Amino acid sequence: MAQDGTLTAPLIVDEKEHNFRQEDLESNYTHYTKGTTSTFKTIVNGLNALSGVGILSTPYAVASGGWLSLILLFIIAISAFYSGLLIKKCMEADSNIRTYPDIGERAFGSKGRLVISIFMYTELYLVATGFLILEGDNLQNLFPNVELEMAGFHIGARQTFVVIVALIILPTVWLDNLSILSYVSASGVLASAIILCSIFWAGAFDGIGFQKKGTLLNWDGIPTAVSLYAFCYCAHPVFPTLYTSMKKKHQFSNVLLICFISCTFSYASMAVIGYSMFGSAVESQVSLNLPTTKLSSRMAIYTTLVNPISKYALMVTPIVNVTKNWFPWYCNKKPFNIFISTALLMSTVIVALAVPLFGYLMSLVGAFLSATASIILPCLCYLKISGTYRRLGCEVVVIGGILVLGVAVVIFGTYTSLLQIVGHL
Repeated sequence: MAQDGTLTAPLIVDEKEHNFRQEDLESNYTHYTKGTTSTFKTIVNGLNALSGVGILSTPYAVASGGWLSLILLFIIAISAFYSGLLIKKCMEADSNIRTYPDIGERAFGSKGRLVISIFMYTELYLVATGFLILEGDNLQNLFPNVELEMAGFHIGARQTFVVIVALIILPTVWLDNLSILSYVSASGVLASAIILCSIFWAGAFDGIGFQKKGTLLNWDGIPTAVSLYAFCYCAHPVFPTLYTSMKKKHQFSNVLLICFISCTFSYASMAVIGYSMFGSAVESQVSLNLPTTKLSSRMAIYTTLVNPISKYALMVTPIVNVTKNWFPWYCNKKPFNIFISTALLMSTVIVALAVPLFGYLMSLVGAFLSATASIILPCLCYLKISGTYRRLGCEVVVIGGILVLGVAVVIFGTYTSLLQIVGHL
């Protein structure tokens, strides 16, 4: 490790340049505040961050782009995994780096911190909002006749359920310890597995079948498909939080590998199963296609409701932490922390009620925010911190290819998503 904290160990190394020793790197950990979360619990938190509501939209993504668009799912998965490793390398470069914005500041100064903060917190905020929209849609599908009259105002089923779910989520956002939060996360990981199995059961044994052949390739739908695939891997802003909480930080690469392989398998399986069941008629959330009279369908829908509840707190933790830091005199006081968490939750409820378009919102988040925060920015920060950009090599070529992919997703995906949202408002 160089004295100035720059990286001396690229992820892809030529034989002549390979003079890096792992023990030198690990000695840099002595500066870190000791983490408290075990490797297993970090895997659980990582799986919960990656394997969430995105699993419900992958059949819709395939319906948009055709069967061959699944190739792009794997390309994005590999790119996102690699950029996750780049985040780890950036954090190893300087023991003072604790958060994603810290990486931006280390690379590009205060402007870098500002840019990453904007993308990171906007992405996490809109993802959390999407959770509430999903909950309202699925509960309305189960109980369409629920309505409320309050102070002369008529409140429909979807709006009612969004508020109810927010009240259920509220206690989880008061937790500020990731080790404790891992127990909440475990329910989300289990929920993703149950959803996949329940939907397969509905197709195989409840009369729906897998007869839909679908379209091989639909060029017009590729931007939407890629945007939704990118949304599936939008957890990168949480990675520094997971990394700094670990006891054994050198295991973080293995944590990422396990999480990405598991989640990509789940996403691809759900995409194939859902599109084979419903074809082009699949909804933005495949759970909305399920007949509510069947037990397996109701189990899938009910379990779908667990996922956002378990994931919400993990997604908003970085936002809560940075907000508390704005008020250093009160940040260690529990009542103030509860107030900040509650206010944040209330604001996402308001947005969820105002923009009830789950598929299009997630497509926009995936195209503009996820591709930028999870693919483009980690690559740029790593190139700047490591100085790798000064010499052309295999690693620079790989990162350059990932950057081209990220920019293409941002441009074409964002344009398509905005057109869809404006057209349906």
